[in-house]
Amino acid sequence: MTSKPFHLGLFLQGSSVQAWGEPWTGRIGETWMQPDLFIDVAKSLERACFDYILLEDSSYIGESYGNSRDIYLQNGLAVPRQDPSVVATLMMAATSRIGIVPTFATFAYPPYLLARLVSSLDQISAGRAGWNMVTGSSDFAARNFGMDGLPDHDLRYDMADEYIDLVGQLWNSWEPGAIIADTDSSVLIDHTKVQQIDYAGRFYKSRGPLNSGPCPQGKPVIAQAGGSPRGRQFAAKHADTIVAAVKGVDAMRAFRDDVRKRMVAEGRDPDSCKVLFLASPLVGETREDAQRLQEKRTARIADQVEVKLAFLGKITNIDFKQFDLDAPVGELKTNGHQQTLDEFKRKAGNKTLRQAIASYNNDGGSVELIGSADDVAAQMDEVMQQVGGDGFLLSFSNLSRRLLAEIEDGLVPALQKRGLARKAYAHQQFRDNLLDY
Repeated sequence: MTSKPFHLGLFLQGSSVQAWGEPWTGRIGETWMQPDLFIDVAKSLERACFDYILLEDSSYIGESYGNSRDIYLQNGLAVPRQDPSVVATLMMAATSRIGIVPTFATFAYPPYLLARLVSSLDQISAGRAGWNMVTGSSDFAARNFGMDGLPDHDLRYDMADEYIDLVGQLWNSWEPGAIIADTDSSVLIDHTKVQQIDYAGRFYKSRGPLNSGPCPQGKPVIAQAGGSPRGRQFAAKHADTIVAAVKGVDAMRAFRDDVRKRMVAEGRDPDSCKVLFLASPLVGETREDAQRLQEKRTARIADQVEVKLAFLGKITNIDFKQFDLDAPVGELKTNGHQQTLDEFKRKAGNKTLRQAIASYNNDGGSVELIGSADDVAAQMDEVMQQVGGDGFLLSFSNLSRRLLAEIEDGLVPALQKRGLARKAYAHQQFRDNLLDY
């Protein structure tokens, strides 16, 4: 099979402290309030011609592990965090081509507020905004917003279907060409092209029209990470890019094939949505150097079993402290991130909980990518050929400027040499670059 270019993005874990306590992170524990690192991330990955940066987010402090916030606060596990819209704005101001995709949960933002916020981001970035649409996964977060807890998993997606329909109508309340700025007639806006929507659904309603004006892209890029059957169906109907966290080439191919079939059933062109698989490449100067780095990472994870379980517990709403670390992983259920839990259980098999969390956190994401820059580029090529597309969303628990240099100046040139990554953006706007191949 002939190699073809694929898309690259970064899954940025939160909008504040990055990799505190990890090597090469400098004084991040003291300087985290300032946006310098995030601006450097955006500039670096724009030079590397990445499609986008997705800013993951949560709006609560974890307390699933032992019903306590202690381990989360002591280890800086997803806390403190700043509002992603602020960080996204600063990253947009420092760049001109790369897409910026902050995460906003539907339970935390009324549809009108969300539509106005994201359209404003699209305007100030000249058409480079996206929205990682999540329905929420934690009752702790819901209680911060005055709710008793989140609705059941599938009901959240029923609500999200209506939510995104309303937001889309608000974005479309300004027709193309509504702003004419005709000084001869002294007319800025053609009033016949701005429409009241009077939306009234089962869960949401809004009068409209949106007062922030039209989006340069028409509709900002929608990212979605639903991995459950209901989540996949939602993504197939609405998403422009999908975050996939399945493990192994066979599962990656099956996931992409399933989503594309669902898109066809929804009457959509499956090539209009790009599925990007989470991966954490480990790049060394040589294959042997990378293996040594892997050994160090394995040893470090072995010393962080409780921290890793606490972080998984935050995502899945499960108190892993109640289980015996040296007993097999038993039956687990969640109203949180179902795909994450399903993949953890599948990976665990008959392992003990201690073995399972070490293995789960040491396999590099959807597929292991390890070696020199040329090795990793070849591995990424082989995986994409087997899966069929569409690219990788890189994710790192040890994000640092050193790691950025390894990606921008090491891995990406190796990919470009093989014709697997773009050397320049072909378009001004995010959606057009995403659909370029």
